[in-house]
Amino acid sequence: MNYKELLENARTCIGNYCKACPICNGIACRNSIPGPGAKGVGDNAIRNYQKWQEIRVNMDTICENKPVDTTLDLFGQTFKYPFFAAPVGAVNMHYGDRLNDTLYNDILVSACRENGIAAFTGDGVDPKVMEGATAAIAKVNGCGVPTVKPWNMGIILEKLDLVRKSGAFAVAMDIDAAGLPFLKNMTPPAGSKSVDELRRIAEIAGIPFIVKGVMSTKGALKAKEAGASAIVVSNHGGRVLDQCPSTAEVLPEISEAVGSQMKILVDGGIRSGTDIFKALALGADGVLICRPFVTAVYGGEKEGVRIYIEKLAEELKDTMAMCSAFSLSEITRDMVRI
Repeated sequence: MNYKELLENARTCIGNYCKACPICNGIACRNSIPGPGAKGVGDNAIRNYQKWQEIRVNMDTICENKPVDTTLDLFGQTFKYPFFAAPVGAVNMHYGDRLNDTLYNDILVSACRENGIAAFTGDGVDPKVMEGATAAIAKVNGCGVPTVKPWNMGIILEKLDLVRKSGAFAVAMDIDAAGLPFLKNMTPPAGSKSVDELRRIAEIAGIPFIVKGVMSTKGALKAKEAGASAIVVSNHGGRVLDQCPSTAEVLPEISEAVGSQMKILVDGGIRSGTDIFKALALGADGVLICRPFVTAVYGGEKEGVRIYIEKLAEELKDTMAMCSAFSLSEITRDMVRI
């Protein structure tokens, strides 16, 4: 199977909303929710993708010809590549009932581990979602990052207990999920969290805590104050607030504000190894990719995930070599043009 065949297979079973497009740019699904679209007018997912395309890379092949090293060290783990599968939930509702969250995570987590990276897993109203996700991570000796939604503290404690039992090397909270309808008007209240609340959650977690959904320098500094080990610059694929800037637009200023004080990951419209290179050049330590991994699982299960990872890896290696960067530490801001 090749990548084109993977997409063709996905189109036969991925439901009515996602079109398994050759380029996942948010146009065909625009504001389809349920489905993979964005909120409101639906242009945030499109903007995420387009802004990465506006950034160009500076070629420089006057250099020594040597192998490219793409390995990333993160929280005591060494990964083959600086990218991860991002969390997703309710796949049966948004992408077709061929899979549910438990089956999806079971395939994705193990396939990512076998191919040298890790998967972030999603969360949901049904307790079985987190139970299945953490069970999948436990099977691969903790090589995965469960993502807990900003529930009330009682539910968070229950979820963190599952996380600890899984042996996960880190845990995330997608704080921007406060904009999802099913989190609103809950009793006890769920949603946004203060710095003090996040600090308490990070302390209780006892492992590196990642705050996902940061879109400003102010938010990044709050996450740092709360004791986060990392942030994910993310607007939730445009699914929680209409008319946001893209992640590519805010990443440079966030990176400049935070520096090396904590790890910076980024998602949103990153679709190729060249896009990954651009994100690293603008200050990210690594990237997360969501929708195309869903297509990969629906289109080819474990083989589909392997094919997509290898595609990204080859594109990244080629871009690095053509820009005179032979390790991730050699990728610098002057290698891209904004």
